[in-house]
Amino acid sequence: MPESAVYPINPPAAHRIADEAEALRVAERVAAALLEQDAERDRTRQVPAQIVDLYSNSGLWGISVPKAFGGAQVSYAVLAQVIAIISAADPSLGQIPQNHYCLLEDIRLQGTPEQQAHFFGLALQGHRFANALSETGGKNVQDIQATIRPYGDGHVINGRKGYCTGSLYAHWLAVLALDEEQKGQLSFVPRGTPGLVIVDDWDSIGQRTTSSGTVLAEDLHVPAFNVFPTYRSYESPTLAGPFAQLTTAAIDAGIARAALRDTIAFVRQFARPWIDAGVDKASEDPLTIIQVGDLDIRLEAAEALLERAGWALDAARSAPDEHNVAQASLAVARAKVLTTEIAIEASNKLFELGGTRSTLKKHNFDRHWRNARVHTLHDPVRWKYHVIGNWLLNGVKPPRHDWS
Repeated sequence: MPESAVYPINPPAAHRIADEAEALRVAERVAAALLEQDAERDRTRQVPAQIVDLYSNSGLWGISVPKAFGGAQVSYAVLAQVIAIISAADPSLGQIPQNHYCLLEDIRLQGTPEQQAHFFGLALQGHRFANALSETGGKNVQDIQATIRPYGDGHVINGRKGYCTGSLYAHWLAVLALDEEQKGQLSFVPRGTPGLVIVDDWDSIGQRTTSSGTVLAEDLHVPAFNVFPTYRSYESPTLAGPFAQLTTAAIDAGIARAALRDTIAFVRQFARPWIDAGVDKASEDPLTIIQVGDLDIRLEAAEALLERAGWALDAARSAPDEHNVAQASLAVARAKVLTTEIAIEASNKLFELGGTRSTLKKHNFDRHWRNARVHTLHDPVRWKYHVIGNWLLNGVKPPRHDWS
């Protein structure tokens, strides 16, 4: 078995955020700090440990913890806004707690009171959870080969995981494996546990510092207390699926914001107007003005649907029945279409409106397109059109899984 990747993991010391207003203020402050070296981190594929610590110790990673366990329990709409704010500064770092938030939702949905108290407490202290859920070799994303079996007073896991976002930076890994009945069980495993290996082999063109690499489990022992019956989240209506999609759409909205921000700044400062425009500055070129206006309108529309999707989840939280969960999934699907499209379009238009000099390596503007192109592949947005159309025409509710 290969050696586990080395990364400085410091003891957590998180601030505890009290409410939504504070969460948004802290997000803006952290985003300003992350933006300072965003392009350089992408270029070098290196994230200093103090940057990740600054982010998680800000308290933002614990804002979805329920109030009953000491958290701020921000609304889903506000959580999406926080993710978008951070992702507009650095979408790779915006993505690394995405699965952390989803894991907290798993704990909320399927944990015992004792498990909830323990793991929510860890999150509030600043512990970072990363996923080891997907696998890369199956016929589709639900083809899971990792196994979990009883062993002594606990369990043992064997398997190989891929797309393990945030694994290099995590204090804990949440490993999905199938039991003897082929039901999904989610196990929280402390970093450094014998049999758990983190392989830092993520080499995608975009989202370069998410550490979405490989995690290996070889005779990995886990106590029964750390195991959650995650399969139950899809046996009845829950917000597990639409919640995961909401966080994903929020990252794409942040990528679009970043691309449009840099487009406006570059056009104002460096771009040249076309000769037929008859103006002195690119910012006065009428066709450029029109296209920037178009991008802004479509970004506003995407963010409005993102906010509306958050409201739909908030409305369904207290009564997650078939109808309310379906409405939440449909709302998120609509948002996902527009956030995907504007992320790709805005990151592409940057070069068209900025001109040839905007492609120089020193600006590293291609990171926006690379990030958009990679992250929007999380699940095919073409199926969102199908989900919505099938509901409208045939009354078919969205499927129950992490991608709907």
